[in-house]
Amino acid sequence: MEMKSIRSMFVVQFVLVLLLINSCALEKKYEEEERDSIQRYLADNPDLNFELKPSGLYYLDIVVGTGAKPAARDSVFLKYTGKYINGMVFDTNEGTSEVLKFVVLQKQVIAGLDEGLTYMNEGGKAKLLIPSSLAYGTTGYYTIPGYTPLIFDIELLRVKKNP
Repeated sequence: MEMKSIRSMFVVQFVLVLLLINSCALEKKYEEEERDSIQRYLADNPDLNFELKPSGLYYLDIVVGTGAKPAARDSVFLKYTGKYINGMVFDTNEGTSEVLKFVVLQKQVIAGLDEGLTYMNEGGKAKLLIPSSLAYGTTGYYTIPGYTPLIFDIELLRVKKNP
């Protein structure tokens, strides 16, 4: 009876190892597909001269603002459009009276959006190409699948400095 129990444990461990190996292979495949889709987007849009930041964020000034630059714990007010890399819009407040307000670098929005705002000045407009590692990661969020790079067009309307 003891030998049967040991065999069962071995079989369970073997199956778990196989699942782990398969999972790692899938992760690698999805990461490569994401990298390829970002490179295709950049190649298909050579007029967009993004600056690749150390974090992996692609940043492009559209209009350079002249106002205050947001820092950690400042409140920002912005208009935005979030799109998939294929151009399909998944969220926007453009064309509405709504303004997105949040406190910078306090994990209230995805990391890529937070970081992108720190390069801007009030009154500026920018385009961000955000890899999934700075967005919704490997698991995704609602209708946004994991390993999905996102494009954000943002306009920094106002910066309220933290006293």
